[in-house]
Amino acid sequence: MSGDAADVVVRPLVAADLSALERMERALFGGSAWSRQMLADELVGPGRTYVGAELPGGSLVGYAGTWYDGRDVQVMTVATDAGYQGRGIARRMLGALLDRAREQRAESVLLEVRVDNAPAIHLYASMGFRQLGRRRGYYQPENVDAWTMQLLLPAPVVEGAEGER
Repeated sequence: MSGDAADVVVRPLVAADLSALERMERALFGGSAWSRQMLADELVGPGRTYVGAELPGGSLVGYAGTWYDGRDVQVMTVATDAGYQGRGIARRMLGALLDRAREQRAESVLLEVRVDNAPAIHLYASMGFRQLGRRRGYYQPENVDAWTMQLLLPAPVVEGAEGER
């Protein structure tokens, strides 16, 4: 079975992706899954950027999204279909979103991750995120704590600005 990160195309999500998103959301997040309407609203919401990971042939196997508030970017979700986890797909999607955050000139990227999600914590840490604190009972209805993590983005270099007054 193919489906390594090198095989996928990371592309913007569109309304036609909602059925695949809803299927993955339910399978991955169960009782805390976002509804189809919530997913639809996220795709078009102000400051939102959503990408999907598509296999050759058109199957969507992952999705991720952020919200930019004019200063910081908040990771809203990163999800990879269970059969494709551990292949670098989430890293590719998150990398694309971090590139976008830099284009937006965000100061930092923030996220929450379940304290019991070791693979995700490892991914974020390997990409430079640092733990800020713990949010008790953040994930409901399971009442699971979350780590809050942050990646500081360097200010863009302005050419010719050095030494100017």
